[in-house]
Amino acid sequence: MEASLPAQQSNVTAYGATTLAIITLEVFVGMWINAFISSVLCSAWVKKKTLKSNEKILLLLGCSRIWYLSFTGIHRFLSMINPNYLYVQTIRQLIRSLATFFNYSNLWISACLCGFYCLKIANFRNSFFIYLKVKVDRMVPWLLLGSETVALAISIILSDLPETLKRNNITSTSQGNFWEVTIRKDIHNFSSVLLSGFVYATSFLAVIFAAVFLLFSLWRHKRTMQTSSMKDLSMDAHIRAMKSVLSFLVMYSINFVCLVLTKIYGTKKENIMTLLLYMYLCAFPGVHSLILIFSNPKLEKTLLKILSYIKCEVFIK
Repeated sequence: MEASLPAQQSNVTAYGATTLAIITLEVFVGMWINAFISSVLCSAWVKKKTLKSNEKILLLLGCSRIWYLSFTGIHRFLSMINPNYLYVQTIRQLIRSLATFFNYSNLWISACLCGFYCLKIANFRNSFFIYLKVKVDRMVPWLLLGSETVALAISIILSDLPETLKRNNITSTSQGNFWEVTIRKDIHNFSSVLLSGFVYATSFLAVIFAAVFLLFSLWRHKRTMQTSSMKDLSMDAHIRAMKSVLSFLVMYSINFVCLVLTKIYGTKKENIMTLLLYMYLCAFPGVHSLILIFSNPKLEKTLLKILSYIKCEVFIK
């Protein structure tokens, strides 16, 4: 029994090292993809002195994902390489608070982007929908500002809860009220999960409604084209758009489930399940941003130019 314990520990270490390598690769690839989006849009902003509404959302989304991947990667790296880092309250709290803020920012800006495309592309005769469709460009800066403000406020609240619990624990344990300490710890964990779940559910519901409305509008338009015998080219474009929206909806749904599961298993010791969840959460920002690049003509054209230039340089050498 004692002889099998070191072998088991070595297997866990080897698995942890493999997982860390995969997460690190996902973080770097995701950061490069979002850095490309941010740099292209920033250069266009400098040249034209203005940006379209969807480009403003994409720029802020790219920046949020860069910082989210950075702090998430640092936290995962330190927690696996040096577990003692988790006991340094100031550093751990700072890194986790920043990662939480940029995670909420990433989620809500993604929801804003999905809602923006729904209002711009979908066609409904509802008066309120038409009003939003006309006013959406003016609403975008305020939506982004509101999203960032709420994300910052909630991340500050969540980061302050452990400190409050710690002070209460010190007072209670000094008086011997261990039962009270346990109750307060359970209340803290429940409050943290509930508040985080509210943030996740709000952004998820916004994406669900926007994607469903957009899919319904595209499907209805596709049926109209089929009955009126329009060109197959337009119908193919609408089918591709429906597949793109549907794939994003599936990815975002899986991401939502993974976020909820990390909150449920977050208080327990890390195992294979939690590591797999973090692997998907680190892969999602890069994969989704890559889809956004190929759905944006300006970003796709710039990326193809860079790839063709690199290909030519390789063949010349």
